[in-house]
Amino acid sequence: MIEATDESGTDLDLDPYVAVAAHAMRWMKVHPEAELSVTAVDEAAMAELNGRWMDKEGPTDVLAFPMDELRPGDGVEGVLGDLVLCPTVAARQAEEAGHPQQAELELLTVHGVLHLLGYDHAEPDEHREMFGLQDEILDAWRNGDPAP
Repeated sequence: MIEATDESGTDLDLDPYVAVAAHAMRWMKVHPEAELSVTAVDEAAMAELNGRWMDKEGPTDVLAFPMDELRPGDGVEGVLGDLVLCPTVAARQAEEAGHPQQAELELLTVHGVLHLLGYDHAEPDEHREMFGLQDEILDAWRNGDPAP
């Protein structure tokens, strides 16, 4: 189950991001009853979360807060965690990248789901693995391919 809340003040339709999160979870073979929360927030709220939990200043695009440490294919039902998106930061990034805001938020949603599943990109080999998976999941999503 995926619960979505828009607290961003942007009147963001979260349905596309719930759908891509569900796709990513199926792709990564997360238990179908696993729970995920997706919340869109404004820059002030994101900056506060980023400062409190990541010890970084200012707003960021996405934060992932894992709960039950679920892993791909482990077959465990539980709470995957909380995913927090900042649509205004994503809009700026989308403009810089030359693609629509929805594409950026889809990317950030998949990126966040992978973080919730324990993936990281601090080291070069981790970066290759995580971003390779992210691209694979997004390509499949955009092509209408079902999860394997």
